[in-house]
Amino acid sequence: MPIILKQILFCAIGCFAGIYVGAIPGLSVTMATSLLIAMTYSWSTEAALAVMMGVYIGGVYGGSRAAILLNIPGAPSAVATTFDGYPLAKRGEAGQAIATSTITSVVGGLIGCLFLYFGAPQVAKIALSFAPRDYMLLTLMGLMLVGSISGNSIVKGLLAASVGLMLGVVGMDPITGIGRLTFGNVSMRAGISYIPVMIGLFGVGESLYQIPHRNDPIVKQKVDSIRPPFEKLWKMLPIAAFSGVLGTIVGALPGAGGDIAALLAYDSAKRLVRHPERPFGEGTLEGVVAPESANNAAIGGALIPMLTLGIPGDSVTAIFIGALSIHGIRAGSMLMTEQPELFKNLVWLSVVGNIFLLIFGMMGIRIFAKLVEIPREILLPLIIVISVIGSYSINNMTLDIVWTLIAGIIGYFMKYYGVPVAPLVLGLILGPTIEVNFRRAAISAGGVGGMFGEIFTHPISLILFLILALMMGTQIYSSVKRNKKG
Repeated sequence: MPIILKQILFCAIGCFAGIYVGAIPGLSVTMATSLLIAMTYSWSTEAALAVMMGVYIGGVYGGSRAAILLNIPGAPSAVATTFDGYPLAKRGEAGQAIATSTITSVVGGLIGCLFLYFGAPQVAKIALSFAPRDYMLLTLMGLMLVGSISGNSIVKGLLAASVGLMLGVVGMDPITGIGRLTFGNVSMRAGISYIPVMIGLFGVGESLYQIPHRNDPIVKQKVDSIRPPFEKLWKMLPIAAFSGVLGTIVGALPGAGGDIAALLAYDSAKRLVRHPERPFGEGTLEGVVAPESANNAAIGGALIPMLTLGIPGDSVTAIFIGALSIHGIRAGSMLMTEQPELFKNLVWLSVVGNIFLLIFGMMGIRIFAKLVEIPREILLPLIIVISVIGSYSINNMTLDIVWTLIAGIIGYFMKYYGVPVAPLVLGLILGPTIEVNFRRAAISAGGVGGMFGEIFTHPISLILFLILALMMGTQIYSSVKRNKKG
């Protein structure tokens, strides 16, 4: 078989598998690609990269399936998709939500491919100039999204985010290695993994909350026409393009990843879209378009520092570096000059993967959409079982099941008392990143005062600080305005 056809076939198989692996809570694309290293050890470089790229692209998108249908993010980058995806499913529009997420994911993915091909060296230079203080400011911008995802009560949202930040410090101190809030338990030294907590809060918590409503009429899904009208898609194209560019840039920052990209894109869409179909958080397609376009575009972004600098953009590209080294290839600045054909090959595989994502993503939508029509007395226990299995599969630790069930009970009470769940997950995910970069920035500057001095004397830091201040100001203004109306 010609090598090109072989690569296309392996990329297709990887994309198909990635979609369904990503749709299962707890089975991450990182786990899938790490397993592939052992499987593809004896393969040719072209075949190994093709299947890994397919799994990467399919897995990032696959998280949206569970987010829309079950309110369980299949991956951290799909957290923002639950905000409007699940309300759409409850309105009977799951099919249209999945189709829209598929199409816009491909749009974002192709934008990431364009940036990867034409702007890799330039974007890599910008990413390399980011200091720890810049990453701290960028992550704080992500934390500012609490106001956008807190519903009608910013106070409850801040309370939930504060709890998430507190849980994020449990475990070994990242700088000194001293245990914090471990209570002498060795297992606690690893900290609280946010994925079991996320699965518990969204999956188990939602299931427990739905139990009293198990006999309510089931909403029939509209699956006669799953593809959104062309006029609606055309109207969404600008926000998909903007989110794709934003996702690529954020994805190119080492360690930022698709989850921050998706959250920032969602918040930006909420500010930029003047007249959404429905209010954000109540089931508007724009709330699905923005995060899904951004997290898939972040794939192309994450590949940029990997290929040009040898620095992984996220956990998956870190595994890619390992795979390349196994096959005798060293990622870094010399790769594009010494092996330009490999760089072009990866770009080409990214495009092929997104084409297959469109094909496989649009297949079976009607069957998937019917999932939410399963009687609740069957569906709710099934979700809890899937959540438990998914959380255990992450590290094969019983403690993760405990965290999932505890988070599920907490999630139930949060929903019962109207406290938003998403800010807690946001605080848990972003808290450790903020802390580590704050401390690194303070140490390198000789103190907190020196760090703040550097923020105002470095162009990138100053721009990020001004954006952060603007976001904070608009959040306060929106909150005051909302309280006056109330």
